[in-house]
Amino acid sequence: MTLKKKALIIVGIVLLLAAVVGFTIHKNSQGVVTVQTGRVTRQSLTSVVSASGEIRPKNFVNVGANAFGKIIKLYVKEGQHVKAGQMLAQLENVQSAADVAANSAGLTVAKSEAVAMEAGYNRARSDADRTKSEYQRAKGLFESGLIPQSEYDTKKTAHEGAAAALAQAQAQHDSASVRITQQQATLRRASDILSKTTYVAPYDGVVTNLPVREGETVVIGIQNSPGSTLMTIADLSIITAEVKVDETDIVNVKIGQNADVTIDAMPGQTFKGHVSEIGDNAMVRSTGVATTQTTAGSQEAKDFKVVVTLDTPPQNLRPGLSTTAKITTATTTADTLTIPIQAVTVRQKGDLKEKPKDAKPDPMAKPSPEDKEEVQGVFVIRGKNAQFVPVKTGVTGTTDIEVKEGLSANDEIVTGSYKILRTLKPGATIKIDNEAPKKEEEEG
Repeated sequence: MTLKKKALIIVGIVLLLAAVVGFTIHKNSQGVVTVQTGRVTRQSLTSVVSASGEIRPKNFVNVGANAFGKIIKLYVKEGQHVKAGQMLAQLENVQSAADVAANSAGLTVAKSEAVAMEAGYNRARSDADRTKSEYQRAKGLFESGLIPQSEYDTKKTAHEGAAAALAQAQAQHDSASVRITQQQATLRRASDILSKTTYVAPYDGVVTNLPVREGETVVIGIQNSPGSTLMTIADLSIITAEVKVDETDIVNVKIGQNADVTIDAMPGQTFKGHVSEIGDNAMVRSTGVATTQTTAGSQEAKDFKVVVTLDTPPQNLRPGLSTTAKITTATTTADTLTIPIQAVTVRQKGDLKEKPKDAKPDPMAKPSPEDKEEVQGVFVIRGKNAQFVPVKTGVTGTTDIEVKEGLSANDEIVTGSYKILRTLKPGATIKIDNEAPKKEEEEG
């Protein structure tokens, strides 16, 4: 054998070995999934629900017009502190004051007439009593034959006339009493109308809104048309943040939970508060109308009103300021088992059942309802494979979630990527690559 043939044989053997090695590496690499992993750790978690809204006083009242008329005097200015009972505004009241004066005078006249009727009634009753006695005495004498018929008839006629006069006086007396009652009712009505031209503070507070000026005419509301609002009085001793919580988070919000409140107008400051009210009716997010006030069904996103009372509100707060409340709904201890939220995934029960290696898929077979049930779990690294382990979770933090059952501390689990977790199959062979992903170079 020549040297040339030997060299060709050696080269052929080397190429054959290289091909075998390459084929083996290629076959081994098939089905290997590159994943990112993390560890089950122990730490404390805090679950927070964040919601936005605006600052509102707990107690406030819109002082609306109770009568039609022109404002002749405003006694306060916007931002002014007022005391309960303090005069706020005065409408023109010439006609209503005149009505009160006229009805007051009419009541005085009615009372004077009643006094006169009372005197007439007493006089008539006295005459009736006297003539009655005279008639009874004359009747006895007449029956004894001591007086003539004419004298008896005279006494009888006098008694009947006095009785009729008493009845008339009684009717006039009752009529005078009714007129007094009627006049008193009319006076109360006129006084009520007059009182509605004067406005006083219902309680101590601050004038937070004053949309009218002296000389303007205000009107009362009728049917669906609202009346004029003179001003708004707010009790700023108790300040709240009224926020809207998403319907998916409202089940975790409870009365008394602590909250951190931030106000856009006061950057860098956080105020402590607590949940004091939770709305029962959902509100459509796009319109703000409660679902109980709408007849048509809606699939739009809904919110619930939650009121957070500030523990120590600053003095310079104003109603209407935009605010955000972060409500702490749950906390855990420092030894709580936690994993990254993105590691949790779901699989159907049918996908978790072991199938024979020689089993062929049947495209005509339909999965049972039990096989369609979803199971929550994570992929745990077992050697070179990823095994799906069902877990029971608890409190959800910002980036991590509590694991109550299924894992132990320091278990290595698959945390990414998101695309891999969606398609990763139980028992798949994996390759771990925890290097930070390279950022794409900016174009240009």
